[in-house]
Amino acid sequence: MSTVEKLKQAVMNGNREDAEQLAQAALNENVDLVDMIGELSDGMGIVGKKFETFEVFLPEMIAAADAMMAAMDLITPKLQEQGVEHKKGKVILGAPEGDMHEIGKDIVKTILSGNGYEIIDLGTDVNSLTFIKTAQKEQADIIAISTLMTTTMPGATEVIQLLRDQGIRDEFKVVVGGAPTSKEWAEEIGTDGWAQDAFGALNLINGLMNK
Repeated sequence: MSTVEKLKQAVMNGNREDAEQLAQAALNENVDLVDMIGELSDGMGIVGKKFETFEVFLPEMIAAADAMMAAMDLITPKLQEQGVEHKKGKVILGAPEGDMHEIGKDIVKTILSGNGYEIIDLGTDVNSLTFIKTAQKEQADIIAISTLMTTTMPGATEVIQLLRDQGIRDEFKVVVGGAPTSKEWAEEIGTDGWAQDAFGALNLINGLMNK
């Protein structure tokens, strides 16, 4: 088994320490960086499918994403040295005004970061205009809104309406998720997609970025 294959397995097993050591070993062997990232992303994809079929659960998923990020922390500086662009896209992420819940948002952040996306995390209790102004400033591709409270769902609706009012709705894809939300609601307010969980968000955003 090659070093990259061992690295992929370490990530899938959620072994952060092994992932760091093997990533460094692969770098020492001058393994092609893009190929290495491709293998790691493939490994995370396998973990995602196992999560969806209940072969692994949330703790294992988070551990795998954490191991992936540990490896990427070593790989990213080498990419920058070589001038290789590996980011799939830029995502503005946050919970709407009044919502102080971190956990769902942070899991999405971990999964997206581990799969090659640049995340601008605005945190919780984010004003609707802040989502938009940050997306404009950062030249983002996606605005992702995570809400775990029925009372804060209108914040996502407001983001959509403000984008329309400013004539810039087509500049950003807007996606939503969270326990009280639904696909039907997301379609009703005019988002570009809804996800039930973190891997659903990854699949959704991958699909939007590939269009």
